[in-house]
Amino acid sequence: MTTDTAATTPSQRKRVVFAGAVGSVVEYYDFGVYGYTATTLAVLFFPSSSPSASLLATLAVFALAFGARPIGSVLFGHIGDRHGRKPALALAVIVMALATFAIGLLPTHASIGIAAPILLVVARLLQGLSAGGEVSGAASLLAEAAPPNRRGLMTSATQVGSVLGLLSASAMVGLMNFLLTPEQFAEYGWRIPFLLGLPTGLVGLYVRNRLEDSPAFRKIEKSGEVASLPVVELFRSNFITTVKGVGLTAANFAGYYFVFVYLSIYLQTSGTLTRAQATWSTTATLIVAALSLSLFGLLSDIIGRKWVIGGSAVGFILLTLPMITIMQGTDLTMIIAAHMVLGLCEAAALGAIWGALSEMFPTRVRYSGVGISFNIAGVLVGGSAPYIATWLIQQTGDKSSPAYFLMTVSVVTLFTLFSLPETAKRAMPD
Repeated sequence: MTTDTAATTPSQRKRVVFAGAVGSVVEYYDFGVYGYTATTLAVLFFPSSSPSASLLATLAVFALAFGARPIGSVLFGHIGDRHGRKPALALAVIVMALATFAIGLLPTHASIGIAAPILLVVARLLQGLSAGGEVSGAASLLAEAAPPNRRGLMTSATQVGSVLGLLSASAMVGLMNFLLTPEQFAEYGWRIPFLLGLPTGLVGLYVRNRLEDSPAFRKIEKSGEVASLPVVELFRSNFITTVKGVGLTAANFAGYYFVFVYLSIYLQTSGTLTRAQATWSTTATLIVAALSLSLFGLLSDIIGRKWVIGGSAVGFILLTLPMITIMQGTDLTMIIAAHMVLGLCEAAALGAIWGALSEMFPTRVRYSGVGISFNIAGVLVGGSAPYIATWLIQQTGDKSSPAYFLMTVSVVTLFTLFSLPETAKRAMPD
């Protein structure tokens, strides 16, 4: 049995798209600010005689938050599959906002010693819990409201929101670096982007609270078919599908944090660009990705999810090493252009991934299934991407070595695609 998930009016679909995008902007702004201030946080919270050791500690905390994401996907997936997409999404956005605001208030290591990095870890874990339930829920809601022939386009709004969130974070940090001296930024400027997490979170909460739940969820709720323990049912009846979801998402997740977070750090620590130049290179790349992302979503509706996601993976396999080599040069224009090329590869994956994932799971466990498969990939290759890339350079001395990490993960996604059917334009399963 399948469900006509487009049982909504055009005006209702527009509201769902707007709410999905706005919520993701808030979540990924909050989550991304940490990455863009990593070099400053390394000094303030993890002081060490070795700058690389301080940076690795900071990136380890960045990765640690991803360990909380699968737990968040279980928690919010249970709420979303049991009680509705709307309450789960409203709770996710406010938890993220409060955790981000708290980081902006934290005393540093110089003030309270070891308690400072411990409190930072706690706040990052809360961010991870929230992120674990955010985008997967928004994507499920959008997919369930979309007509089958536009599901890729509509679900891409979630990723447009996530890219715009990172773009906002990158631009805000870049603005602080432009307006303040390095000393002023280290003293208080780094706090401002985090403190803005609370008002933006309240905006996201307001938008989410005005939503109606999806027609697909209301249908199973009305018929009494809601899963009592969604996670148990997911692993009992959709375990292999979940494993395939992890593989499908791997290159998307690794590419996201490699291209949009790590490369900013890489360009700074390799001495290629100043902190401000690296931040603006990332900002320009995010703009290109945000503008092209929905086109890739629409393309996946026309030619299929597998072609678009596969094209992204092949792009990473063939282009990552040459683009990293260009980034070791001195031509600023070429460096930014190389960054943008990898941004386009990631935009292709982002445009198609949520349509593909949502179409793999039935309504009863969709929120949980999408979230768990997505966030397990996040633990394995997403949050760890900046750490692994930095560690590879430290161990090998080869500035090109991070490229091999992304290329390897992309091979995993490409092979996973061979085991999956094309699901574009089909009705989603109940």
